[in-house]
Amino acid sequence: MARSVNDNRTTDAEALEAENTTLRMAVAQLVERVAELEQIADTDTLTPLANRRCFLRELQRVARQVSRYGHSAAVLFIDVDGLKAINDTYGHSTGDRVLVHVARILRERVRATDMVARIGGDEFGVLLERVDAEAAREKALALCAAIAGNPLDSIAVAVSIGMAPILPEDHDEATSALARADCDMYGSRREVRLSR
Repeated sequence: MARSVNDNRTTDAEALEAENTTLRMAVAQLVERVAELEQIADTDTLTPLANRRCFLRELQRVARQVSRYGHSAAVLFIDVDGLKAINDTYGHSTGDRVLVHVARILRERVRATDMVARIGGDEFGVLLERVDAEAAREKALALCAAIAGNPLDSIAVAVSIGMAPILPEDHDEATSALARADCDMYGSRREVRLSR
């Protein structure tokens, strides 16, 4: 029995709809996978924090907002004091635990809108939006105190923190703010040594 033209059109439409459904599902899976890969690419492998790549991208975004809208913001550069000695004394797995411990304290002690990232081996960055230099300096002191007041087991943990406001001219090279915070951290560390 011969099929009618309408039967062929119905079968073609059904086949096309089935193919579209399959393609939509494949696209949805690809979008999900891309999001997973972006998350992996932006996350530090040891801590549950953003990595340097993600931090610098966010720093650039904030620097552009500061330049365009005049918002205030600051960046903190944090270095874990004596991590090499901890690694040498207790082993690298303990050193890793110290880094995870510091990461947790930093994340718990800043606003949800602020960004905390591990930007190097024993270095962290904190991006504080809509804060002036005085408030950022106070936050740095509070973070130092919080970490010093929370040893890991019996191991004393301390950090040195430098702060730099993000300036309107940083929009082209946001890493300059991070470099200023790094210099400030070394300056404050020198002051501590001299005061002893």
